Amino acid sequence: MADDLGHRATRHAVVIGGSLAGLLAARVLAEHAEKVTVVERDRFPEGPEARPGVPQGRHLHVLIAGGQTAFDALLPGFMNELRDLGAPKVGVPEDMVQWQNGKWFRRTAASAHFYSGARPQLEWLVRQRVFADPRIELVDGHETVGLTGDSSRVRGVRLRERGAGAEKETRVLEADLVVDASGRSTKAADWLAAIGAEAPHEETIDTGLAYGTRVYRAPAGVLDSDAIGYFIVPNPDQEYSGVVLPVGDGTHLVTLSGLRGNEPPTEEGAFEEYAKRLPHPVISDWLAEAEPVSPVYGFRKTANIRRRYDRPGRRPAGFLATGDALCAFNPIYGQGMAVAALSAVALRRALADPKRTPTTRQVQRALLDASKQAWDISTGADKKMPGVLGDAAAPGALDKAVGWYLSRVQQRAAGDPVVGIPFRRALTLTSPLTALFAPAVARAVLFGPVSETPAEPPLRRDA
Repeated sequence: MADDLGHRATRHAVVIGGSLAGLLAARVLAEHAEKVTVVERDRFPEGPEARPGVPQGRHLHVLIAGGQTAFDALLPGFMNELRDLGAPKVGVPEDMVQWQNGKWFRRTAASAHFYSGARPQLEWLVRQRVFADPRIELVDGHETVGLTGDSSRVRGVRLRERGAGAEKETRVLEADLVVDASGRSTKAADWLAAIGAEAPHEETIDTGLAYGTRVYRAPAGVLDSDAIGYFIVPNPDQEYSGVVLPVGDGTHLVTLSGLRGNEPPTEEGAFEEYAKRLPHPVISDWLAEAEPVSPVYGFRKTANIRRRYDRPGRRPAGFLATGDALCAFNPIYGQGMAVAALSAVALRRALADPKRTPTTRQVQRALLDASKQAWDISTGADKKMPGVLGDAAAPGALDKAVGWYLSRVQQRAAGDPVVGIPFRRALTLTSPLTALFAPAVARAVLFGPVSETPAEPPLRRDA
């Protein structure tokens, strides 16, 4: 790396945060730097266990198709290894009983697949692969408390050990490049201000969505159904959501959600009662046949937040942001792990571009672009929800027209594969949103009828 990412070859890169985004960024940086150090607040567990630094770790995670391709590009053979660990593969719409906008989706042949294994399992597998590279080292049990350098260039980070009996003195870890992957609660704004630089503007869209998750064990053939999972999707007229998915160890995660003021409870018994608010009792009926095997875990930080490092400002060279520290999404859309991997792929392309010498601004723009489609999907849906707050929540000039068209897409996606297949490909980040405006799709959306869909939950696949 050269130019403002380093006037000489980058000898040392530091990644703040051992998140998926941080680990995958470290994997890419090791292709360019002599050494990469990952600084993590937690002390990593030995095995695939939940850790405090991933507050969503006990909740449902899915790895959608765009993320699968990116993981394999970064860590060849990764998806085979994940399958070997038992992560369930779920085909949509074939394997899911799904309700959205008042319609049950026909369970036709799958046109997209996702994996629903436990998040700690996937993260553990990534750690094994990344830290097998001798160029990448870990400093865990340390928090980053600041940057070194000035408003023109970052030259390292200030660290402090965490835990009882730890030294409270800070130490400096020098670096030619620092990447912030510390998550949606990043302190980068304070770190930049302390060296005389400007923090980026933050765009926020917050529906107040909150969710609760509980682990269940269900008997074979529950509800006399061959479905792998169940999903009731919220919309502006129906704010409650419920999803049931397997995690590969004989158990299922059940997540229920509601908006501000109607948050799901975490008390025993009240969680199952809350499920009765859903517009159909299919998930409540499933719960009645299943056995809870964990407490209810709640989560509340679900705002969409985008930090605009791409806009003009007094910002230093040698500092990048990625993952949730750059762009965090409402988790209900299941995009976060995929975008972490897609961002690392974008980082690789930007650093290896043969046509130009990479600069901080160019690389940061590439990282933001990698999250744009997921941002448009998540915020486009959230802007329509009741009670939404945030400085980016106001509809734009084209939002009304695009929203009208996409509402017709959703009406037809449940029963018409001409619309449903490109719709799923866009949602899983394998095709651009513009594919929804291709001529064949547009004809079906604008002039085609709304296909008949099941009147009741389709507990069996289409014949």
